[in-house]
Amino acid sequence: MPNKKRNISVTSLELKCRNLVQALEESVARNIGDGLLLSGGLDTTIIAYLSAKLVKPFCITVALRDAPTPDVEYARLVANKLNLKHIIYYFGHNELEESIRNTVRVLKSYDPMEIRNSAAIYSGLKVCQKSNLKTVMTGDGGDELFAGYSFLFGLTAARLKSELKTLWANMSFSSIALAGDLGLKVSLPFLDSQFKNIAMNIDADLKIRNEKGQVYGKWILRKSFENVIPPELLWRVKAPAEVGTGTTTLPGYFSSKITDYEFAEKKQKYLDNDGVTMRSKEHLFYYEIYREICGVPCSSREVNVKSCPDCHSSVAETTSFCRTCGAYPI
Repeated sequence: MPNKKRNISVTSLELKCRNLVQALEESVARNIGDGLLLSGGLDTTIIAYLSAKLVKPFCITVALRDAPTPDVEYARLVANKLNLKHIIYYFGHNELEESIRNTVRVLKSYDPMEIRNSAAIYSGLKVCQKSNLKTVMTGDGGDELFAGYSFLFGLTAARLKSELKTLWANMSFSSIALAGDLGLKVSLPFLDSQFKNIAMNIDADLKIRNEKGQVYGKWILRKSFENVIPPELLWRVKAPAEVGTGTTTLPGYFSSKITDYEFAEKKQKYLDNDGVTMRSKEHLFYYEIYREICGVPCSSREVNVKSCPDCHSSVAETTSFCRTCGAYPI
């Protein structure tokens, strides 16, 4: 939480909240879709509440069968309160592996965190495709614009402002490419150019604040919908897609699927032959798909790039994260 907090008058806060709600209402209206990937997190819950005033979006929630999937409970609560048509789709490991393969192919990445999150999104978009939806809304951008990530907590106001600018300059969202691969269009109300500009200009110290003894990101967004959304949804702590959908269990799954001997042998082989570092059995599984589809990663000859020490892919000089293999920090 930033060190110095300025006091905000009730009147000033109410005005800021009203303006934010109005701006987001207008953005949703400009970016309305016939479907919604509903996680039951703050961002998709807000979109569900606002879009339900205009249409009744078909909501899809996906979850890995036989895994802890907290998104299901929250998404069901949202859909029931708004009387929205809602599918909860459970996928198994075989189907998930197919989604993983397609995700690696589309994103050209074998970063475990990216794949765990995005493979679940691909599964959800696949359900949208089979349901004949054309435009699917997502909550992408809310965490980036409103400081929803816990690694931003505890920073000074100046450092938070700087980190957010870096985040905005480098943010990208897999749902766009994954939907395109399936012939769908995704609609991202939080990333609407007009709304994004408004969100970026909100004071950083209104984005992370203490509420009843707990630090929350997206504080101003939560306060803006305090009289609209039930508290159990409004103050839900952020859970990444991999946690909410159950794909956070994949490291354990691949650990049991690949023997220690096979991992050690292949780890050395790919280090010797490709110059690529394997960090886990899960990483190995994704890399072998990547290698088959994309080949061995290598650096480009572009200017203003550096080479990732773990896979030799090109990384922009201004970033410390490799989108290809997930190495961090570089």
